[in-house]
Amino acid sequence: MRENEDPDDELSVTPPKTWATGVPGVTNALRYSLGQTSARRTALTLLNVNQAGGIDCPGCAWPEPPGKRHRNEYCENGAKHVTDEATSRRVTARFFREHSVSELDQKSDYWLNQQGRLTEPMVKRPGSDHYEPVSWDEAIGLLARELRALASPDEALFYTSGRVSNEAAFLLQLFARSYGTNNLPDCSNMCHESSGSALQETLGIGKGSVSVQDIHDADLVFVVGQNPGTNHPRMLSALEETKRNGGRVVAVNPLPEAGLLRFKHPQKVRGVLGRGTDIADQFLQIRPGGDLALFQALNRLLLEAEDESPGEVLDHGFIDAHSTGFAEYAAHARQVCWDDVLTATGLTREEIEEVHARVLGSRKVVVCWAMGLTQHKHGVPTIREIVNFLMLRGNIGRPGAGVCPVRGHSNVQGDRTMGIWERMPQPFLDALGHEFGFTPPARHGLDSVNAIRAMRDGRAKLFVGVAGNFVRASPDSEATEEALRRCRLTAHISTKLNRSHTVCGETALILPTLGRSDRDFQAAGEQFVTVEDSMSEVHVSRGRLAPASPHLLSEVSILSRLARATLGDGTPVPWEEFEADYGTIRDRISRVVPGFEDFNARVARPGGFKLPNPVNERKFDTPSGKAVFTRNEFTMLQAPEGHLLLQTLRSHDQWNTVPYAMNDRYRGIHNARRVVLVNPGDLDELGIADRSEVDLVGVWHDGVERRAKGFRVVAYPTARGSAASYYPETNVLVPLDSVADISNTPTSKGVVCRLEPAGR
Repeated sequence: MRENEDPDDELSVTPPKTWATGVPGVTNALRYSLGQTSARRTALTLLNVNQAGGIDCPGCAWPEPPGKRHRNEYCENGAKHVTDEATSRRVTARFFREHSVSELDQKSDYWLNQQGRLTEPMVKRPGSDHYEPVSWDEAIGLLARELRALASPDEALFYTSGRVSNEAAFLLQLFARSYGTNNLPDCSNMCHESSGSALQETLGIGKGSVSVQDIHDADLVFVVGQNPGTNHPRMLSALEETKRNGGRVVAVNPLPEAGLLRFKHPQKVRGVLGRGTDIADQFLQIRPGGDLALFQALNRLLLEAEDESPGEVLDHGFIDAHSTGFAEYAAHARQVCWDDVLTATGLTREEIEEVHARVLGSRKVVVCWAMGLTQHKHGVPTIREIVNFLMLRGNIGRPGAGVCPVRGHSNVQGDRTMGIWERMPQPFLDALGHEFGFTPPARHGLDSVNAIRAMRDGRAKLFVGVAGNFVRASPDSEATEEALRRCRLTAHISTKLNRSHTVCGETALILPTLGRSDRDFQAAGEQFVTVEDSMSEVHVSRGRLAPASPHLLSEVSILSRLARATLGDGTPVPWEEFEADYGTIRDRISRVVPGFEDFNARVARPGGFKLPNPVNERKFDTPSGKAVFTRNEFTMLQAPEGHLLLQTLRSHDQWNTVPYAMNDRYRGIHNARRVVLVNPGDLDELGIADRSEVDLVGVWHDGVERRAKGFRVVAYPTARGSAASYYPETNVLVPLDSVADISNTPTSKGVVCRLEPAGR
């Protein structure tokens, strides 16, 4: 199969891998990179990735290690991602003349991405089925006129993904609020919003508290509901260091992922010639959604151990001085029922007590997690229970311990810091208004799920997407697509072609932009941007390649010009100045966003700077000024007889919604994506044959049948009663109204479904 063709489904299956990376990781990265561009361009790109003053890898938000960096400071999937952007393939006006929107809408996500970089602004006019070229002035003027014509600013939506820089994110929220709305949905609404909600309530800040050094120094690291070998492979280097320093790792996941089992570091002799490093000292193959019950059981065991050895288990110094609600929480925690725990988790009591023994033997504990926790209806209570677990032994606010939500998007945390949130606190809005001489709207805006509902119901009529692929990142695919098609105008600021460009409003715009790897010259000279990683470190990203087209504008330029065209000359914001010199944006950020004082000078230092986190000083911005113990009611996911609990996940050759190839090498899946992984025991009980073709039918109480057609069954060692399949193909099964309590995050890891013979 050539990479510019739509793939054929030629499924082949090999046994799952029991280790990750090593030489195959290097060769696969280079094979993909050299298939996209020249050897020279590949080398120029990769040798600058994650270097001080170089290109920040857009692939994930894992921070660079402390101290001297390796010359090849990137992972397999990071290399694929940055060279996917640096591709030599181009999408021109001729391409859009040859392919109608209707035709493109029938192509796969893989095919669309493989066409290459967008090169000039395009417009699809009302009634047309083709995009056609348009000048920048006309495109921005058209969008500005439509914005001014809306009956209310709240009829517009401004979405962004974590690929945008701090500077662009700050300008986007400044423009939206100057325009008059807080409708700033973002990708965090659909992934780590549950983390932010839980951490803000319990610790007073919606961010993690640990550094890479803390992970190196921990006695025990929990890796819960995540697959670092695929989604953030450089985390494996940190876990390897934990093990070499004498620490231990407990992995909690429904699938036995290769990266959680053994890691062969490709930059070290032992990783190339030797066996590598065993990562998980204990693997708990938990049922989807059972993590709340697991940590409730561990917390009950800690309380009972304290009863047996008073003063030797719990950290009463921390509890008494720095927390509130302990007595009520402890009484609640003692009511946990073991039968419920074992049913919810699918684990044995002996497995849980073995973990408990590891906890008792560890002074410094870190808990890391990702979307395997956040994308459940009870995601927020689960993370609150993890905070309870850490607080019981004082593992908050000291070295080698703490909370570690692992973000998957390179600057999703920076976006939130810069104000990309529909519910930014009033102090931020006050500082923004004071700096720029206007009154930002106080009414809360729409998150991603509510934005879809608003478009569906006709309350929102114009959608602007900055980076990302909103259509394929969102739940309930049919509802999402129908909602966007009801808009008067949809506009996407993008580097590459994706499904969101084929799901159009009455009028549609494609506004092509520079990527992270492209050099950016403005009136004041060459520019750089900044990002914030998962551990609150802010650093420079500077492109090294010639832009993919002379017609591209940077995100900062597009947003600045759109703001000027929409708001007119009377705006107090110096948009033209911002476009000319990004340093002037950072000067303003330094006066609005706490922790960014003297921004330009501090970020110019090699490696940038770390934002303060009051949790690490045991200061908590909660109403009581203390960390909060919470009582979380037991709950568990249940599937009716004949049904399974489905979780959506990435393949290894995938970054978010973008498949790089049709393979999932570590899980042994080749040449196909429409597969569903099911435990052989469940297949026997259901009477379904391995490799048979089925439809996945989602079950939800609204009575609407959601069906994903034509999937091949693969017998796989998933947790009993569960199944797994790739997104975005299975997003259709996630109901728009099936969301996490409090955070409103789609429940993509807890879909009740049944398997029916295909075409029934």
